[in-house]
Amino acid sequence: MENKELVAKALEARSAAYTPYSGFRVGAALLCADGTVYGGCNIENAAFGPSCCAERTAFFKAVSEGKRGFSAIAIVGGPAGKEPEDFCPPCGVCRQVMMEFCDPERFRIVLGKGDLSFREYTLKELLPLGFAGDGVERKE
Repeated sequence: MENKELVAKALEARSAAYTPYSGFRVGAALLCADGTVYGGCNIENAAFGPSCCAERTAFFKAVSEGKRGFSAIAIVGGPAGKEPEDFCPPCGVCRQVMMEFCDPERFRIVLGKGDLSFREYTLKELLPLGFAGDGVERKE
């Protein structure tokens, strides 16, 4: 899938964002290795801590349906009622979730705007010293 198509899907996912407190809507489109795309939007909560970013929403939807191979994610964000005019990089928590499921050398993070322009990075570029759990025993 082309980056512009993925950015368009992220813009579509952004329309479902629930942001009554910040008014900052974010959408994400996660491309699985098999070509499936999962959309995600940010969902706020009055207590803030229970809020969930668009990127994690997309990952958790995909993982909850058994997906484990991921190729790329497109992210768009900006004030409600306006097309995104700036690039919106993922927060540190979202980058760490990506590290759990993605190859940092190959996973692409596409930051988009409302006009479908974009910049592409690898996870390693945005999280050069990410914690990969080396030495941690996995039960699965």
